[in-house]
Amino acid sequence: MAASDRVVLGPLVGAIDQGTSSTRFLVFNAKTAELLSHHQVEIKQKFPKEGWVEQDPKEILQSVYECVEKTCEKLNQLNIDITNIKAVGVSNQRETTVVWDKTTGEPLYNAIVWLDLRTQPTVERLLKIIPGQNTSFFKTRTGLPLSTYFSAVKLRWLLDNVEEIRQAVRDGRAMFGTIDSWLIWSLTGGKNGGVHCTDVTNASRTMLFNIHSLEWDSELCHFFDVPMEILPKVRSSSEIYGLMKMCPSLKSGALTGVPISGCLGDQSAALVGQMCFKDGQAKNTYGTGCFLLYNTGQKPVLSEHGLLTTVAYKLGRDKPVYYALEGSVAIAGAVVRWLRDNLGIVKSSSEIEKLAAEVGTSYGCYFVPAFSGLYAPYWEPSARGIICGLTQFTNKNHIAFAALEAVCFQTREILDAMNKDCGIPLSELQVDGGMTNNKILMQLQADILCIPVVKPSMPETTALGAAMAAGAAEGVGVWSLNPGDLTAVTWERFEPQINPEESEYRYARWKKAVMKSMGWEISEPQANGIDK
Repeated sequence: MAASDRVVLGPLVGAIDQGTSSTRFLVFNAKTAELLSHHQVEIKQKFPKEGWVEQDPKEILQSVYECVEKTCEKLNQLNIDITNIKAVGVSNQRETTVVWDKTTGEPLYNAIVWLDLRTQPTVERLLKIIPGQNTSFFKTRTGLPLSTYFSAVKLRWLLDNVEEIRQAVRDGRAMFGTIDSWLIWSLTGGKNGGVHCTDVTNASRTMLFNIHSLEWDSELCHFFDVPMEILPKVRSSSEIYGLMKMCPSLKSGALTGVPISGCLGDQSAALVGQMCFKDGQAKNTYGTGCFLLYNTGQKPVLSEHGLLTTVAYKLGRDKPVYYALEGSVAIAGAVVRWLRDNLGIVKSSSEIEKLAAEVGTSYGCYFVPAFSGLYAPYWEPSARGIICGLTQFTNKNHIAFAALEAVCFQTREILDAMNKDCGIPLSELQVDGGMTNNKILMQLQADILCIPVVKPSMPETTALGAAMAAGAAEGVGVWSLNPGDLTAVTWERFEPQINPEESEYRYARWKKAVMKSMGWEISEPQANGIDK
């Protein structure tokens, strides 16, 4: 094809969106924010024991290469010149923990996923040496309670249980990182000079990072007994970290020499992609879990109602850091995957909307999907999933409806906590993520919150946020973040359609079900460890 036949669009920016259930590579027009092409690959989750969730870091990396290759092929078919891709951003599932060997480039164990519960005995052991056994003891420094959720306890478990990792630490070969670090290191050369870094948003989810000084905290590292030399260098969310290197997996040599210049944990990326740059703006993302982030500006706000304080973004080395309050729900889209893969109630995730629509009610059935305990606002690791209110009339349609309602009730709980912490109730909820394609879910959410739910017509806000950070980086400069230059977003609105009394009645029943889910599990320390 002659070069003159190419469609000229100006600068393009790519985004790697590495989530819990899938990897995607998306390419945007930097001037219009239009999504031009993308490719998606589902990622396997391994459940070697009850409560354990792992992924293969090499499979994750390979999925990135496959998505880049396929997206570039699609752009070529559209006559779009891939040499116009001027930068790549990375957005990733947060907290998921990888340790690898810097001399071979090989992971030393599977990635321990954020949802994993194996570290509960580790948490209980650490609690015993904290004054008053207070889970919030480090919250003023980290914004986080001591929980299985965050990377420090996962890393502690790996150091306690995997001899190969202990040996690699002794030999000076070990590198630790969340998924962003593993990908950036691998994509910028790996064992041949790869850049070992993370950004402030991902670092703020480890429990090893001081969210005020924006540095690894030596006292926290000492408490968790984590050697600081294995930690990545912390950078801003928008700067050139390194250049993409030629990879044998990329047959076309696509993107070789392109800077990786944006990095944000997925929820921070969605906040940026939704353009929530002002104090008081918030968004809720419906993915594997559900995450409501509220921009609190340049001051961290500590929650008194079970929310996390986290770094929202820092869009440049010399730019100010912004903070957010976050409500984290472990199981949202994962409940649909569970109905599909474990119970076989649906053959595909999209089928749940059809099943729920056929009945239009859960008929008094309530589903609390506490598969990994309860996150915000309860932080109750002893909870487990329950379905209650069953009668002989209940069928799979009612359970499907109850599963969707569960996502909405959990969002209501974190929104209530956020309104209490911030003092100014949200008048509407901005939403994004894969589940927002489900119109029944969106209407249910408006009904249960009693406020409108607004969804951008382009739902890929997580990838868009990573692309914006990459394109705006110093030395790239193809994407303007000035408010006047940001493209206007079109929205779809869902207004509440039931009376508030009915909503409150259903919500009260849900809370009753939540109470019944608690206190099911006690940890068994002897079951903690690897079967050799």
